[in-house]
Amino acid sequence: MSEEEAAGDSTSLDVRRDRARGCLLLGAIGDALGAPVEFMDWAEIRRRFGPLGVTGFEPAYGRRGAITDDTQMTLFTAEGLIRALVRARHRGIVHVPSMIQRSYWRWLTTQDRAGPGQAAPPRGPEGWLMSVPELWSRRAPGNTCLSALRSGRTGTIDEPINDSKGCGGVMRTAPVGLTTAIDPFRLGAEAGALTHGHPSGYLPAGFLASAVAELFAGATLDGALDTATEQLRGYSGHAETLAAVARAREVASAGRPSVATIESLGGAWVGEEALAIAVLCALVADGPLDGVTLAANHSGDTDSTAAIAGNLLGVIHGAASIPPPWLDGLELAGVITRVADDLVDAFYGEGVGGEWEPIDARVRTWLDRYPGG
Repeated sequence: MSEEEAAGDSTSLDVRRDRARGCLLLGAIGDALGAPVEFMDWAEIRRRFGPLGVTGFEPAYGRRGAITDDTQMTLFTAEGLIRALVRARHRGIVHVPSMIQRSYWRWLTTQDRAGPGQAAPPRGPEGWLMSVPELWSRRAPGNTCLSALRSGRTGTIDEPINDSKGCGGVMRTAPVGLTTAIDPFRLGAEAGALTHGHPSGYLPAGFLASAVAELFAGATLDGALDTATEQLRGYSGHAETLAAVARAREVASAGRPSVATIESLGGAWVGEEALAIAVLCALVADGPLDGVTLAANHSGDTDSTAAIAGNLLGVIHGAASIPPPWLDGLELAGVITRVADDLVDAFYGEGVGGEWEPIDARVRTWLDRYPGG
């Protein structure tokens, strides 16, 4: 294969690595853009930051470029996926949602060490992500995520853990689409259902995972949305999510929306609204940073909408499209890049593949960093 062919080959390792990095890094940039204004309405955002709203990293959680629980949980989703693959290779059996659940329990520990009066659920060996000190910081974690995880129970699509459709289910599932999952929609929905039991809580999570998977394979955004929409129709309780995405695409066809038009899709505190606003902003974006900035300026859940828009646009444009100053100012950019690379190496490279006997130095490295327990 020539260099020119390799550059356009969506299956080459370098292309996959760039797209995976773009997905997680631009998602984190969107998260950090929306963090300072998450609990402001549009009028207050304009008063604080001017008529265009927030256009760069502003202070939140003691620094500029700070990530929130959205990126934290996205990283732990990725960790759970890698650890599931390690377990499958090492032990020959794995239940992927359970491995993701254990990673979320580890995230719970970083947030409140199981909380006052709460017994820590079983979480397995630590792994390297728990050793990142910056992740041991509360960044406005969602109440539903906390309460569901503290319960020690495992929510499923067939046995919902609650009736919540908060956007905490969808904002963390993009990494599912970067793996070799046979059915990323199903796995994304199962990951969402671990904490959010309403169909509009977990189906947007499946939709995002499916769309990311299609984009990762080289599809256009419209094509990815078509595929995810068709898969969505196969699930009970899909009406709200289907209508929200259809409305977003309809609005996008009219051109760049005003803030009022974005807000007409809802406040984004629930799953289908967060997904819809992110889809709208991704569709009309004049480049990746424009899309996440647009998604970070409205009266709703700005960090989640901008994070999801960033996940979509990042896969399309890749990390190479992100100007270095944005990466320099982003909290944990190096950690996020490493997790993206580990995902690609684990599922597509030689990192976890091949025979696991004997336990050589390569295998030991993966077992230490992502223990399959």
